[in-house]
Amino acid sequence: QVRLMESGGGSVQAGGSRRLSCAASGHTDVIHTMGWFRQAPGKEREGVATMSTDGRRTYSADSVKGRFTISLDKAKNTVYLQMNDLKPEDTAMYYCVADRNIPPSDSPFWEGYYGYWGQGTQVTVSS
Repeated sequence: QVRLMESGGGSVQAGGSRRLSCAASGHTDVIHTMGWFRQAPGKEREGVATMSTDGRRTYSADSVKGRFTISLDKAKNTVYLQMNDLKPEDTAMYYCVADRNIPPSDSPFWEGYYGYWGQGTQVTVSS
């Protein structure tokens, strides 16, 4: 079993920055992909950024490219999401995800690929 615990959510003004963290525990040796999804009120959940744990593959949604950066500290089994230039439309519950497998490059944000999910951390961006 793998457990994911997010932290770092909160309120921030537009243009500000925030860093989310997600620590994995349990059988972390089986994890080969970690990342982030988000769900805004009234909207479907969407992929934000994911990466393979060997660092060779990184994917980011078009809506966050140039503003959000995903990174991984393998020694700590922790994935980060550095969010800069935040916008009100970034307001959402952010979920950490992980899986044993690496998703295909043509559809890295299909929810069904990710077997492990955290409880989520709320990010609210005010204008």
